[in-house]
Amino acid sequence: MHDLMHDLAKSVTDECASIEELTQQKALLKDVCHMHISKAELKQINWLCKGRTCLRTLLAPTNSHKDFKELLHISVSLRALHFRPYSIALCKSINAKHLRFLDLSRSSIISLPDSICALYNLQTLRLLRCYMLHQLPENMARLRKLINLYLFGCDSLRNMAPNFGVLNNLQILTTFVVDTGEGLGIEQLKDLQHLSNRLELLNLNKIKSGESAKEANLTQKQNVSELLFSWDQEIDDGPKDMACNVEEVLQCLEPHSNIQKLEISGYGGLEISQWMRKPQMFDCLRELKISNCPRCKSIPVVWLSESLEVLFLQRMDNLTTLCTNLSVEGGGRITTLQIFPRLKKLLLLELPNLEMWAENCVGEPTVSLVMFPMLQELKIRNCPTLASIPVIPVVSELQIDGVHSTAVNLVLMSICLGSWPFLISLTVGYGEDMPMLPLDAHQSHGERPLEKLKYFYLEGCNSLVRSSGLSRSQLTVWKCFQFVESLTISGCWDLFHWPTEGLRSLYCLRSLCIRYCHYLEGNTSSSEEETLPLCLEELMISGCHGMVTLPSNLGKLAKLRRLSLFDCIRLKALPDGMCGLTSLRKLEIWNCPGMEEFPHGLLERLPSLEGLTIYDCPELLRRCREGGEYFQLVSCVPRKRI
Repeated sequence: MHDLMHDLAKSVTDECASIEELTQQKALLKDVCHMHISKAELKQINWLCKGRTCLRTLLAPTNSHKDFKELLHISVSLRALHFRPYSIALCKSINAKHLRFLDLSRSSIISLPDSICALYNLQTLRLLRCYMLHQLPENMARLRKLINLYLFGCDSLRNMAPNFGVLNNLQILTTFVVDTGEGLGIEQLKDLQHLSNRLELLNLNKIKSGESAKEANLTQKQNVSELLFSWDQEIDDGPKDMACNVEEVLQCLEPHSNIQKLEISGYGGLEISQWMRKPQMFDCLRELKISNCPRCKSIPVVWLSESLEVLFLQRMDNLTTLCTNLSVEGGGRITTLQIFPRLKKLLLLELPNLEMWAENCVGEPTVSLVMFPMLQELKIRNCPTLASIPVIPVVSELQIDGVHSTAVNLVLMSICLGSWPFLISLTVGYGEDMPMLPLDAHQSHGERPLEKLKYFYLEGCNSLVRSSGLSRSQLTVWKCFQFVESLTISGCWDLFHWPTEGLRSLYCLRSLCIRYCHYLEGNTSSSEEETLPLCLEELMISGCHGMVTLPSNLGKLAKLRRLSLFDCIRLKALPDGMCGLTSLRKLEIWNCPGMEEFPHGLLERLPSLEGLTIYDCPELLRRCREGGEYFQLVSCVPRKRI
């Protein structure tokens, strides 16, 4: 609320107050109806708690003080209460029979007292991120007027309350934890016909049969738009009948066809369910996430969906092909197909056997396809057998890490030909040092710089980062990145000297980060002089344990505004000639124990320095603290952490 609107509301009513206002006026809570208490004000409430109050709303969203207990006891007229109890005893102090709204989110309670079940008028109960909550009250079924129950983030919850199904007024139930006891099974969902929005079904491995799963009656819950099916453990090398039981359970959990978001986690079956093979089931689906399903061989038939926008696949060890039986699922069409016509975001993570993107009904690769015509973000990590990546011109964010070397090289070649014109962010990661395929004469002389590419990340040992001696093909690729403004080189263990040749092509580079390159010494090679781009504004070097020297031309970076050095344990000094850093505003040096002093006169010649941080550099810290030779110089820096 804008301050002016707040002041106007305050001027026409005296029902709202803060502790600060009551303290100034030396007034009690007698006539106040709505109050918010901050953490700093909790200790001041004791003297206000005299007699009954007319409080209708009490909001104290921080850890409640012990004096809060008395305030709860006298606030019998409360309709809405939000606080974070530090113990179950504080919950027992709730004495408001007319309470409609109770929010105990982010509290550390293990269980709720059964006295909560006496709040017969309660309509909304919020227990978000109560990570230690193990169980709900035994008699929770008494809360017949309950409409909304929020349990997101209650990761320790073991089961629901017995006979939970009698709460048939529920409209929001975020989480249902299946158990095997009487009145704790999934059949309790049968009569909850008004459920809407998101529903998470956890511990599905405790469903004994498909008949029990069918009793959940998910097909009739038309207002549920998001579903999560989660098994709490994988079935690795288990008996075949166990896997069949899991498949039967998932088949009987068939939802309605208007579902918009579907997540499946921990499924141990070999095959997807029959209802997942019907394209019409996903006419409204916008997001599909499947994770930790190591046995499953295929994904639901979503590749022709006109609504799917997000697809996330992780840890499906048996998945070899993304789209199968295209001629069958596509209605027998032999014309060019559009695969994932509306997909905008695709993440493929830890799929060790994924080889092909699409195949026809006889298992052959299909080439007459238009794939991902609207895809904007593509991330592929740890898919070592994937040897090709389709060119997707509209992609703006591309991340490939841990795929077959052929796929990486083909992407780099297609970049040289200008096939990714809308790319803004590119991440290329290698699991090992891979040689780059040579470009032909046409490719070598026809490079097209990616004008929109601003962020470039290189991870692992790769063919693009070398201390010296880049081939013509490698230099051609670097020339395509001349508009890059931010470059990060991470985990390149075969980098010993500054990658001068590649950096020379980056005329627009503003930010350079080199991290976890443990063997980078920083010495120049014999054939060239190390050079950083003069347009550089930020330089961060982190976790380069072998580095002994910084680039010799560091002092020539007149535009450099920030210099950060983290965990460079062998670095002993900043280079001489740094007086040219006239724009430097922030200098950070963390855990560089070998660095003992600054170059002579450096601090006096940094007129723009506004922030200085020195941490875990014993000798340098001694010189900068009171009594040290740098103390007077650093005392003039406005913001410092020493």
